[in-house]
Amino acid sequence: MFDPRRSAVWIAAGALVLATPQIGWAASNSLPDPAPRGANWLVPSLHGLGLMTAMRVGEAIIWPDPFYQLDPPTLGQRYRRAWTEPPKWDSSQAAFEWDGDPWWINTLGHGLFGSELHLRARECGATVAEALLFTTVGGYAWDYVFEASGVRPSGLDLWFTPLSGLVLGELRYWVWRAARSISNPTWRGIVRTVSDPLGELERGFGTPC
Repeated sequence: MFDPRRSAVWIAAGALVLATPQIGWAASNSLPDPAPRGANWLVPSLHGLGLMTAMRVGEAIIWPDPFYQLDPPTLGQRYRRAWTEPPKWDSSQAAFEWDGDPWWINTLGHGLFGSELHLRARECGATVAEALLFTTVGGYAWDYVFEASGVRPSGLDLWFTPLSGLVLGELRYWVWRAARSISNPTWRGIVRTVSDPLGELERGFGTPC
């Protein structure tokens, strides 16, 4: 049976291995100095809450059943099932559809979601391991708080969101960071915006990271 707590432990262990390549990157003269010590957690936390709120509203619009059913008895029953029953996992389904959702939602959708959480934490001073933990907490909050009002948590999402967020989020982070060494301001802005459109929008409104 899928155990989300054991999965989170393995994900955290993997972060320690994947954090090693940072040493070579930090030594490169083409990149700016590393981010200052001490992460700013307010910005990525507000970013994550806003993102998940927008995702939940989008679900209610696209799939009114079950995501727009908001009567208290139904919500209570769904949250009770989410918190007392194991996450959805059916190994007889096709690859990356083990929770009953289409593969493109589970891979592309949750990959981008995880990368947004990971990237924002990294931009605000978090280490790889800290960003992975932040993404894991965000993924669990999505399944057990935001989406649990409509469906039971997904065993696939609980490990794939932080893992894919780690890989894609780190890639986006290093592209965004390397863009700071581009001398042409137009191209620098293009690369930074393509690698992190939401973050650049937020920084345009004055966020510190």
